[in-house]
Amino acid sequence: MNSTILQTATRYLLPLLLIFSIVVMLQGHNKPGGGFIGGLIGAAGFALHGMAFGPRATRTALRADLVVVMALGLAFALVAGSLALASGQPFLSGLWVSVPFPGFGEVKVGTPLVFDIGVYFVVIGVVMTIVLSLLEENA
Repeated sequence: MNSTILQTATRYLLPLLLIFSIVVMLQGHNKPGGGFIGGLIGAAGFALHGMAFGPRATRTALRADLVVVMALGLAFALVAGSLALASGQPFLSGLWVSVPFPGFGEVKVGTPLVFDIGVYFVVIGVVMTIVLSLLEENA
């Protein structure tokens, strides 16, 4: 599609959608949201980019092989589960540590966040593989 209005809107919407997707992903273990919904929002931003600029430009904008993105996400999820096993707890049990964060005090970080990051990458990889395949088929 060669729409100037869509291309202009996409230049503003893509960064906003990516920031929103990361916020939703980061709050997922404490509030509604998480890696799945965050990944869908991020993928929607890149899908919009694909419709505005074409699949080749979107592959360039992604700057990563989608298979590698999916594999990295699966690795994050496996690490999150395996850390619990290593500590003698059942697979995917939540483990938490307090990390000093200057200006904010102690911030609790845990394996659910690592799992959410993994799901985020897997969802973006899968959805974008499907979307880009469809866009390339119709190009």
